[in-house]
Amino acid sequence: MVICSAGCGKNAVLKRPKTGDALCKECFFWAFETEIHNTIISGSLFKCGDLVAVAASGGKDSTVLAYVLKLLNKRHDYGLKFVLLSVDEGITGYRDDSLETVKQNRDEYEMPLKILSYEELYGWTMDAIVKQIGRKNNCTFCGVFRRQALDRGAALLGVDCVATGHNADDLAETVLMNILRGDIARLQRCTAIVTASEGAIPRCKPLKYTYEKEIVMYAYFKRLHYFSTECVFAPNAYRGHARAFLKDLEKIRPTAIMDIIHSGESLSVREGVHLPERGTCSRCGFVSSQKLCKACVLLDGLNRGLPRLGIGKTSKVNKAIIESNKEKSRSAEEF
Repeated sequence: MVICSAGCGKNAVLKRPKTGDALCKECFFWAFETEIHNTIISGSLFKCGDLVAVAASGGKDSTVLAYVLKLLNKRHDYGLKFVLLSVDEGITGYRDDSLETVKQNRDEYEMPLKILSYEELYGWTMDAIVKQIGRKNNCTFCGVFRRQALDRGAALLGVDCVATGHNADDLAETVLMNILRGDIARLQRCTAIVTASEGAIPRCKPLKYTYEKEIVMYAYFKRLHYFSTECVFAPNAYRGHARAFLKDLEKIRPTAIMDIIHSGESLSVREGVHLPERGTCSRCGFVSSQKLCKACVLLDGLNRGLPRLGIGKTSKVNKAIIESNKEKSRSAEEF
């Protein structure tokens, strides 16, 4: 048997993917929780008295996040209050089942729960959207609507901050995706541990430096209840290709995940390059770097029977909207 490398004298039961250390369960729990605590403190993620919404999907990341935040709040006396915030995208056989896990988390962690649905916010479910757009690009709609739904829910609850379960693997994948897209603006923002625009409720990532494999190991050894089924529409997502590439890199170089994150953090844009400024949407009032936010553009396309309106370059989208508005004006004048 291998002895725990932390020096406690117990037998090791696992090898940490992040560091390669052989640890017993108790030492792994302490190391895992302490690293998240250090991330919270060094990033100044919360203030005493904050009401924090934990974005809860029922998956491993949000379940571990809720559990660890409650544990650390008690251990280190953060002085925080928590509420679970979930979004029901309307995906039959996936989200309806995962929300049952969220309700179980609500009862186990004694946190109030608020659920918002795409149908009540936008008048569309993801099942209905996929019927319109097909299996290609449907994740664009879901991602855009979900991000805004969290903003809407946070505003409704009056919270001070939204904590999301984005882990180190997620961030490294996002960096790779933005590099492949040539999206410099998002590349700069995606590694930030706290993101916020003026007047918007900030979001933070307490699991930013936490490996996905270790989250799974923690949930397993702690016997936490989480939903592990993949979204029925996820196999067609662009992110899946970045994830597969990252896993191949990790096999060769275990530090690849952290290396990619640090590369994104140290990015600097050369002088003279103009980045879009984040403001508010003229229609819905939520965060946007354009006159109309992506959610409103996508929703506009769906409601007009032009579901691909928001897919593609912004200039083409704006041109299509202008043309559509002209046609509506002409029709109104003729009437």
